[in-house]
Amino acid sequence: MRYVIAVFLVWLPAVLHADEYDIWIANARVVDGTGNPWFRADIGIRDGRIVLVGQDAEARADITIDAEERFVTPGFIDVHTHVESRSGRGGLETTPRGDNFLLDGVTTIITGNCGSSEIQVGAWFSKLEELGLGLNVATFVGHNSVRREVMGTANRQARPEELEHMQSLVDVAMKEGAIGFSTGLLYIPGTYASTEEVIELARAAARHGGVYATHIREQGAELHASIEEAVTIGREASMPVQISHFKIKGKKRWGSIGDAIELVEQYRREGVDVVIDAYPYDRASTGLSVNLPSWALADSDDAIKARLRDPETRARILKEMRAKLDDQGYDDYSFGTIARFTPDPSLEGMTLSEVNLARGRPANIEAEMETILELMEEGGASLVYHYMSLEDVETIYRYPNAAVASDGGVQQMGVGKPHPRSYGTNARVLAEFVRELETMRLEDAIRRMTSLPARTFQLKDRGLVREGLAADLVVMDFPNVRDRATFEKPHQFSEGFDFVIVNGELMVENGALTDARAGRVVRGAAFARSR
Repeated sequence: MRYVIAVFLVWLPAVLHADEYDIWIANARVVDGTGNPWFRADIGIRDGRIVLVGQDAEARADITIDAEERFVTPGFIDVHTHVESRSGRGGLETTPRGDNFLLDGVTTIITGNCGSSEIQVGAWFSKLEELGLGLNVATFVGHNSVRREVMGTANRQARPEELEHMQSLVDVAMKEGAIGFSTGLLYIPGTYASTEEVIELARAAARHGGVYATHIREQGAELHASIEEAVTIGREASMPVQISHFKIKGKKRWGSIGDAIELVEQYRREGVDVVIDAYPYDRASTGLSVNLPSWALADSDDAIKARLRDPETRARILKEMRAKLDDQGYDDYSFGTIARFTPDPSLEGMTLSEVNLARGRPANIEAEMETILELMEEGGASLVYHYMSLEDVETIYRYPNAAVASDGGVQQMGVGKPHPRSYGTNARVLAEFVRELETMRLEDAIRRMTSLPARTFQLKDRGLVREGLAADLVVMDFPNVRDRATFEKPHQFSEGFDFVIVNGELMVENGALTDARAGRVVRGAAFARSR
């Protein structure tokens, strides 16, 4: 047996050399995605696949890239994005190349998170394929979207026939290529659902090998209970669990995230396949409505406005808003900055406290809450919130089972004041948490961006620099990788990712975007079985 293997290894380069490579990457330091130390090798790409990781002294190629000792890694997999056009964070329908992701080294994104997704997965995938993608796209089917389709935003439990209808929608979405089931239990209408409802819908996805990804119900006082709920759903439905954008919210609780990580690890020791992801910032981004009690947001827009106009109900809403603010440990609403307000873009970049003053109200909490309700009546807004501490973020990134994710969207340059994570997540991790703070080794950071998410979401031909896998690769100038996007000036691309290859085609060449459209829709395993 040893003799047979030796003969194979001797003849393999000659067999490969019989055809030219499409792309040849020479003189690379390969960080292969496993977490193992980097090594020197050349990489040959043909027909969208990696066909050689090693040496070929007689290599010929249509395109040759001299890495010049730069690092070559798998293309990054962003496990938590929102890229549907109705997400409010920038859609692929408008910018199908996904420029901000590509220039941050991302070659595959997973969307449909936080319970919000396209329901007609097959039709949406077909539309994306017609547009021509710049990167690979996979999606979940979202609980909030499914519940809204069947029940609207009603604040009640599902009737048996409604639950059956929702299960059928999840089943169809999985057969059309969704990779799992997501929830956003902080948001309406999912927040009105019982744990039992979520379990039953998760089972519909689990039958097709899906993963359960969740924006848990609460990330402050009830963080531990919310983690326990997520694990219970995964256990009962017999499916892996991904806890999205792991954090602890509110100044009162900063410094205690380690206890929540230990709880996750405890469940892993008990045999639950649960992992987490996080973005490398101390600020989150979501809608203005999260400041209101969830019961106030049920039913139609007219019903919400009626509650806000009824003096007794409005007083109750304001009382609960004040209690939430006090529980989080804030003295006012200056921790919230408007990222997008369509009725009046001049407010973008202002804190809620500043908007309150600009509208002629006094500088106190009561007046700021009235301003929030006024903005809600005008259509709501997207905000950036200073919810977390950087020390807690660093603690999360010390945990080996924490993947890197942006929670971002496809951005149109210059539109709004979005969270900079859409532009700079991976560059920030490498520049700050690897190079400066030394929170992680380079090889481990790359693992968190590549093979860990590929393993979790069963992307079996991506996430590693390995022969036979899809040629999604990044050539980076590590000492010069940096995120340029800031909260004040978010529309700035990352630097240092000199070449980005998607399915064997150059999408970024010498730091500049090409006109190629090499991305593909990535469908879950149930799609092939259902044909």
